[in-house]
Parts: sequence; C-alpha cells; structure tokens
Amino acid sequence: MPLTMSTIAAALVLLPSAAFAQVSNGEQVTRAQVKQELADLVATGYRANSARYNAYPNDVIAAETRLAAKRAAQGISAEPAQ
Repeated sequence: MPLTMSTIAAALVLLPSAAFAQVSNGEQVTRAQVKQELADLVATGYRANSARYNAYPNDVIAAETRLAAKRAAQGISAEPAQ
C-alpha cells in the first residue's frame, strides 16, 4: 500500500511538469535573432529596466503589437527569416 501511494504521489508531482514543456516546431532561434528582436522592441519604446515591474507582461505585449504594426506597414513578415 505505501509503495502504491508513493507511486501515485510521484506521478501527481511529475505530470504537471509535462504541461509546461515547450514544444519545438523544429526551428532554432539564434542569439543574433534574439538580440535583433530585443533591439526592435526597444526601438518601439519597450524598456526592460522600467520601474513598472508589475506591468511587464502588458508592456511586452504592447511593444510586440507596435512592432507587428510597424513591420506590417513596411511590408515585412512578422515571422523571422529562415
């Protein structure tokens, strides 16, 4: 009985970790691409070191939205080049 309970407990602890695993679509992102994306976000007004720590998700989403609009206006795909 204790072995069964410990097995169930271990399964309950480990199962949620599978839900947080990232799914890869087979594309690797280079460091240069990440740096360029950050530079583009900063160019649209995003400040990573802002004093508004609790507004982080909204600030990033707003900057990504502005960047997507800028790229659309320039006729640039929102997807990174391959």
